[in-house]
Amino acid sequence: MRNIVFIGTSLDGYIADQDGGLEFLQSVPNPDDDELGFPEFMNSIDALLIGRRTYETVLGFGGKWPYSKPVFVLSGSLTSLPDYLEGRVRVVSGPVEEVVQQLNQRGYEDLYIDGGKLIQSFLQKDMIDELIISQVPILLGGGTPLFGRLQFPLMFEHLGTKVLLDAIVQSHYRRMR
Repeated sequence: MRNIVFIGTSLDGYIADQDGGLEFLQSVPNPDDDELGFPEFMNSIDALLIGRRTYETVLGFGGKWPYSKPVFVLSGSLTSLPDYLEGRVRVVSGPVEEVVQQLNQRGYEDLYIDGGKLIQSFLQKDMIDELIISQVPILLGGGTPLFGRLQFPLMFEHLGTKVLLDAIVQSHYRRMR
Protein backbone atom coordinates (compact mmCIF):
# COMPACT_ATOMS: atom_id res chain seq x y z
CA MET A 1 0.00 0.00 0.00
CA ARG A 2 1.44 3.30 -1.11
CA ASN A 3 0.43 6.94 -0.92
CA ILE A 4 2.15 8.70 -3.80
CA VAL A 5 2.48 12.34 -4.81
CA PHE A 6 3.01 13.18 -8.50
CA ILE A 7 3.15 16.94 -8.87
CA GLY A 8 4.65 19.87 -10.72
CA THR A 9 6.26 22.80 -8.92
CA SER A 10 8.09 25.99 -9.69
CA LEU A 11 11.81 26.16 -8.87
CA ASP A 12 10.90 27.89 -5.61
CA GLY A 13 8.51 25.10 -4.60
CA TYR A 14 5.05 26.47 -5.44
CA ILE A 15 2.31 24.29 -6.91
CA ALA A 16 0.09 27.26 -7.85
CA ASP A 17 0.82 30.92 -8.43
CA GLN A 18 -0.30 33.78 -6.16
CA ASP A 19 -3.76 33.76 -7.78
CA GLY A 20 -4.10 29.98 -7.54
CA GLY A 21 -3.31 29.59 -11.24
CA LEU A 22 -1.48 26.69 -12.83
CA GLU A 23 -0.55 28.34 -16.13
CA PHE A 24 3.14 28.29 -15.18
CA LEU A 25 3.08 24.49 -15.60
CA GLN A 26 2.58 25.09 -19.34
CA SER A 27 5.55 27.47 -19.60
CA VAL A 28 7.59 24.63 -21.13
CA PRO A 29 6.03 23.49 -24.42
CA ASN A 30 4.93 19.88 -24.00
CA PRO A 31 3.70 18.33 -27.22
CA ASP A 32 3.03 14.97 -25.56
CA ASP A 33 1.87 14.22 -21.99
CA ASP A 34 3.72 10.90 -22.21
CA GLU A 35 6.98 12.86 -21.91
CA LEU A 36 6.31 13.51 -18.22
CA GLY A 37 5.41 9.88 -17.47
CA PHE A 38 1.90 10.71 -16.25
CA PRO A 39 0.05 7.97 -18.17
CA GLU A 40 2.49 5.36 -16.89
CA PHE A 41 2.11 6.72 -13.37
CA MET A 42 -1.71 6.61 -13.61
CA ASN A 43 -1.50 2.95 -14.65
CA SER A 44 0.40 2.23 -11.42
CA ILE A 45 -2.24 3.58 -9.02
CA ASP A 46 -5.68 2.32 -7.96
CA ALA A 47 -7.43 5.60 -7.15
CA LEU A 48 -6.95 9.32 -6.53
CA LEU A 49 -7.53 11.07 -3.23
CA ILE A 50 -7.71 14.80 -3.80
CA GLY A 51 -8.61 17.88 -1.82
CA ARG A 52 -11.69 20.01 -2.47
CA ARG A 53 -9.74 22.88 -4.03
CA THR A 54 -7.96 20.53 -6.40
CA TYR A 55 -11.30 18.98 -7.35
CA GLU A 56 -12.73 22.45 -8.05
CA THR A 57 -9.65 23.38 -10.09
CA VAL A 58 -10.01 20.25 -12.24
CA LEU A 59 -13.73 20.99 -12.73
CA GLY A 60 -12.78 24.52 -13.80
CA PHE A 61 -10.74 23.16 -16.71
CA GLY A 62 -14.04 22.28 -18.38
CA GLY A 63 -14.45 19.51 -20.90
CA LYS A 64 -14.38 15.80 -20.21
CA TRP A 65 -13.47 14.52 -16.72
CA PRO A 66 -9.75 13.69 -17.08
CA TYR A 67 -9.51 10.61 -14.84
CA SER A 68 -10.52 7.05 -15.63
CA LYS A 69 -9.56 5.84 -12.14
CA PRO A 70 -11.89 6.33 -9.16
CA VAL A 71 -11.52 9.75 -7.54
CA PHE A 72 -12.25 10.45 -3.88
CA VAL A 73 -12.54 14.08 -2.78
CA LEU A 74 -11.66 14.62 0.87
CA SER A 75 -13.88 17.43 2.07
CA GLY A 76 -15.88 18.38 5.10
CA SER A 77 -17.90 20.97 3.19
CA LEU A 78 -18.61 19.54 -0.27
CA THR A 79 -22.14 18.17 -0.38
CA SER A 80 -22.97 17.50 -4.02
CA LEU A 81 -21.34 16.53 -7.30
CA PRO A 82 -22.46 17.08 -10.88
CA ASP A 83 -24.59 14.23 -12.22
CA TYR A 84 -22.07 13.37 -14.95
CA LEU A 85 -19.53 12.43 -12.25
CA GLU A 86 -21.79 9.90 -10.57
CA GLY A 87 -19.91 6.64 -10.10
CA ARG A 88 -16.56 8.28 -10.93
CA VAL A 89 -16.13 10.70 -8.04
CA ARG A 90 -17.14 10.28 -4.41
CA VAL A 91 -16.89 12.66 -1.48
CA VAL A 92 -15.22 11.30 1.65
CA SER A 93 -14.60 12.96 4.98
CA GLY A 94 -12.77 12.32 8.21
CA PRO A 95 -9.20 12.13 9.45
CA VAL A 96 -6.76 11.16 6.69
CA GLU A 97 -5.69 8.01 8.56
CA GLU A 98 -9.27 6.72 8.66
CA VAL A 99 -10.02 7.67 5.07
CA VAL A 100 -6.91 5.87 3.78
CA GLN A 101 -7.69 2.82 5.90
CA GLN A 102 -11.24 2.69 4.50
CA LEU A 103 -10.00 3.04 0.91
CA ASN A 104 -7.35 0.34 1.45
CA GLN A 105 -10.00 -1.99 2.87
CA ARG A 106 -12.05 -1.42 -0.29
CA GLY A 107 -9.11 -2.57 -2.44
CA TYR A 108 -7.62 0.82 -3.30
CA GLU A 109 -4.08 0.20 -2.14
CA ASP A 110 -1.94 2.54 -4.24
CA LEU A 111 -3.31 6.06 -3.89
CA TYR A 112 -2.38 9.19 -5.82
CA ILE A 113 -2.55 12.04 -3.29
CA ASP A 114 -3.11 15.46 -4.84
CA GLY A 115 -3.77 18.94 -3.49
CA GLY A 116 -1.56 21.29 -1.53
CA LYS A 117 -3.25 21.15 1.86
CA LEU A 118 -3.97 17.43 1.53
CA ILE A 119 -0.35 16.62 0.69
CA GLN A 120 0.82 18.73 3.63
CA SER A 121 -1.58 16.96 6.00
CA PHE A 122 -0.32 13.57 4.78
CA LEU A 123 3.27 14.68 5.32
CA GLN A 124 2.45 15.95 8.81
CA LYS A 125 1.12 12.45 9.61
CA ASP A 126 4.11 10.79 7.87
CA MET A 127 1.79 9.09 5.39
CA ILE A 128 3.52 9.80 2.07
CA ASP A 129 5.51 6.86 0.71
CA GLU A 130 6.74 8.34 -2.57
CA LEU A 131 7.20 11.80 -4.08
CA ILE A 132 7.55 12.40 -7.81
CA ILE A 133 8.23 16.11 -8.26
CA SER A 134 8.61 17.79 -11.64
CA GLN A 135 10.25 21.21 -11.33
CA VAL A 136 9.42 23.73 -14.04
CA PRO A 137 12.20 26.31 -14.59
CA ILE A 138 10.32 29.35 -13.33
CA LEU A 139 10.43 31.33 -10.08
CA LEU A 140 6.97 32.43 -8.92
CA GLY A 141 8.01 34.32 -5.80
CA GLY A 142 4.86 33.25 -3.98
CA GLY A 143 1.75 31.15 -4.24
CA THR A 144 0.67 27.80 -2.83
CA PRO A 145 3.69 25.97 -1.42
CA LEU A 146 4.08 22.23 -1.82
CA PHE A 147 5.61 21.82 1.61
CA GLY A 148 4.64 23.23 5.00
CA ARG A 149 5.66 22.86 8.60
CA LEU A 150 6.48 19.43 9.95
CA GLN A 151 6.76 18.22 13.53
CA PHE A 152 9.92 16.27 12.67
CA PRO A 153 12.15 15.75 9.62
CA LEU A 154 11.14 13.09 7.09
CA MET A 155 14.00 11.35 5.28
CA PHE A 156 13.53 10.22 1.68
CA GLU A 157 15.70 8.03 -0.52
CA HIS A 158 16.47 9.41 -3.99
CA LEU A 159 15.38 6.87 -6.63
CA GLY A 160 16.27 8.86 -9.70
CA THR A 161 16.15 12.12 -11.60
CA LYS A 162 15.38 12.78 -15.26
CA VAL A 163 15.56 15.91 -17.37
CA LEU A 164 12.43 16.08 -19.52
CA LEU A 165 11.88 18.26 -22.58
CA ASP A 166 15.35 19.75 -21.96
CA ALA A 167 13.84 21.87 -19.17
CA ILE A 168 11.83 20.02 -16.51
CA VAL A 169 13.70 18.19 -13.76
CA GLN A 170 11.69 15.25 -12.42
CA SER A 171 12.93 13.58 -9.24
CA HIS A 172 11.52 10.45 -7.60
CA TYR A 173 11.90 9.83 -3.87
CA ARG A 174 10.81 7.05 -1.51
CA ARG A 175 10.26 7.50 2.23
CA MET A 176 12.95 5.86 4.33
CA ARG A 177 11.36 4.00 7.24
